[in-house]
Amino acid sequence: MTDTPTEPGLPPSLRLLKILVIVLMITMIGGVITVVALLVTRMPHLGGAAPAVPAGLQMPANLKLPDGAKAQAVTFGAGWIGVVTTDNRLFIFTPQGSLQQEIAIAPLPLPKP
Repeated sequence: MTDTPTEPGLPPSLRLLKILVIVLMITMIGGVITVVALLVTRMPHLGGAAPAVPAGLQMPANLKLPDGAKAQAVTFGAGWIGVVTTDNRLFIFTPQGSLQQEIAIAPLPLPKP
């Protein structure tokens, strides 16, 4: 008497299903590797060069922020330039560079967990 169990072969329909699952697994692994590779190679580097000024708009050379103000963000509108500073102020300038308005910005409260 032999105690070793004999494993019968899979039915043809299950063999086909097994092959399809293996092909799907290989395809998904290849897809994930491709997506990760594209994200790594196509993502802009953080801390890189500042974005270019949109076409048709030029940052005036005579745009001067008040003493102690450091620009954090710049936006361009129709006939105005907005500069957000690190000390929570918004300065509105004309396209020629003269200061039109200063707005104090209150930071939003952080949500409680």
